Amino acid sequence: MINDGVSRRDAKARQTAKPFEARRHFAIARGTEITGVFAKMRFMIRTLFVIPILLSSLAQTPKPARPPRPGVKAPDVRISVTALKPEAVFDVPGAPDWIAVDESVWVSNSPKNTVARLDPKSNKVTSMIPVGNKPCSGLAIGFGSLWVPLCGDQALARVDLKEGKVTATISIGIGDSEGGLAAGAGSIWLVTDKKGTLARIDPATNKVVAEIQVPAGSFAVAFGEGAVWVTGTETNVLTRIHPDTNLVVETIPVGKSPRFLTIGGGFIWTLNQTNGDVSKVDPKTNKVVATIEVGVPGPGGEIAFGEGSVWVTSFEFPISRIDPALGKVVQQFAGEGGDAIRVGLGSVWLSNIRAGTVWRLDPLRIAATVAQ
Repeated sequence: MINDGVSRRDAKARQTAKPFEARRHFAIARGTEITGVFAKMRFMIRTLFVIPILLSSLAQTPKPARPPRPGVKAPDVRISVTALKPEAVFDVPGAPDWIAVDESVWVSNSPKNTVARLDPKSNKVTSMIPVGNKPCSGLAIGFGSLWVPLCGDQALARVDLKEGKVTATISIGIGDSEGGLAAGAGSIWLVTDKKGTLARIDPATNKVVAEIQVPAGSFAVAFGEGAVWVTGTETNVLTRIHPDTNLVVETIPVGKSPRFLTIGGGFIWTLNQTNGDVSKVDPKTNKVVATIEVGVPGPGGEIAFGEGSVWVTSFEFPISRIDPALGKVVQQFAGEGGDAIRVGLGSVWLSNIRAGTVWRLDPLRIAATVAQ
């Protein structure tokens, strides 16, 4: 009997305890759940605070600085650019860039969507000609016109040299903002895409009359020595096209990343951006006959021939003068300035894109300038 009584009391006690234990377990579980929710909320709040800080830190972290261009190592060659005395300085607000020379000097200006006309007789800017959206990729003169690639419009503007007005805008692709076009063999030649499509444009109709396949990643074109020449920046070659047949007749290995080129003195000269050197190509043999150290690796730059010298411009070294007979840099002017360079009308013309100016320099005075 006693055992039965105890069993009943124990059973009753256990029955009474079940709801309490259930409520206790529920409260613990609920508390744990609430604690977990708050923990997640705290994590999310911290994350919301941390992410902007991280993003701000990343935005403020400067990109690694590009190593300075070394220039040439030869002694008595480097001269401060401040030693140069321009014959004239033209103010061209914006970003004066590509240059072409005939009876006038023409300078493209991408942010202003214009081409400036410089009068070499008065040494004044005589007009700023609206040409279209974002002129780029060189200038060419031929057939009574200035030809202006427009990266913003993907078009080619034709400007009358006498009137100084756009007479036609041709819808066409522009292969790259850092390139070049050429006039020759009765045509205008322009690379229209990154795949290596070289377009031949008839100035009589302003229409493309032929397309020639050159290596992909080719951008700059020049005409001379009876041929069309195209630098293959991504393939390290110089392509030669016969204008009578529109056929590629030679593919010539040159320096690494050739971009800009010029023709003069019976040779083709390519400025190679990887090592900052110049390849001298003999069109008679279609071979590189010299590689000239200039020490200006990196993007940008330009090259021109005239007044008995090869001229290279780049940031940090606005003018490097190469003696084509010696095959080496004989003067290298260091300092601020430079971007594009051309030779004509007995002068060297240098655009200083960052300063918003164009310099006119006497090549004889340049040659006579020595290190101080």
